[in-house]
Amino acid sequence: MSSALKLGTRGSELALWQAEWVKAALGRKGITAELEIIKTQGDADIDRPLHLLDGKGFFTKEIEQALMDCRIDVAVHSLKDLPTSLPDGLALGAVPERADPADVLVSKEPGMTSLAALAAGVRIGTSSLRRTAQIRYLRADLEIVPLRGNVPTRVRKVQEGRDGLAAALLAGAGLERLGLGGAIAARLDALEVMPAPGQGALGLEVRADDRKAKKALAGLEDAPSARAVTAERSLLAALEGGCQAPVAAYCESREQGAGSRLFGRVTAQDGSVQITASADMDERDPAAAGARVADLLRAHGASRLLGR
Repeated sequence: MSSALKLGTRGSELALWQAEWVKAALGRKGITAELEIIKTQGDADIDRPLHLLDGKGFFTKEIEQALMDCRIDVAVHSLKDLPTSLPDGLALGAVPERADPADVLVSKEPGMTSLAALAAGVRIGTSSLRRTAQIRYLRADLEIVPLRGNVPTRVRKVQEGRDGLAAALLAGAGLERLGLGGAIAARLDALEVMPAPGQGALGLEVRADDRKAKKALAGLEDAPSARAVTAERSLLAALEGGCQAPVAAYCESREQGAGSRLFGRVTAQDGSVQITASADMDERDPAAAGARVADLLRAHGASRLLGR
């Protein structure tokens, strides 16, 4: 019987890159790992925007089930896809160093270096409610087109102008990880188009009582990244928003060790109203910043925008 640590992952190119990265990182510490590919609901239903699918955890629940059934030892997730409330018996084992969480603009036209540079009426692709709402707030004159598929497919659709697409918004980390950084026309300021909570980070999920897996992953934990995503996910949890809700969060580190500040945002789906709030983060209790920013957002009407 193999003694290798079994890593569960989706089969998309980006998911496999991430799982292979974890496997290699473990290998450098003398720990052998092997991959187990698991198809998820989000992979099977690629024709509808994610917010129209039923339930939560579209890219995670089948992998979590394999973890609970002991078919795998570690679930490798894009952390932004992982619901803030984990199933009983499961826990985050590690958050490795996070990539840049910023969204980026991909465009088939040269010189499209910002959202402002796009001509009125052009078609821009995304299937994220968060991105859709923020685009509508900033550029109500653009036509938003649902855009699903893996990262290379979405980039290719834009570059080929399929469905009349002139541009799309994607997470920059995914493009960089797949060697597609050359397709990035502009990296958007995180306070202009705010990322999803946990964007750019990996979440390595384990069984809560699996000491072996926890010990194996301990060396992959990056404390600053873990604190930042804890604050962001705490904000999402406090607002009772799912992974597809139009809730954004961004933890900004100040220079010269001056601490971090958490920004949160809720935008009406039609783009008519946008609420942003922020608070300093105490590194000893990052989740408290999420609760504080959620309170500020609710005080300015966020619950109404989220249909509460």
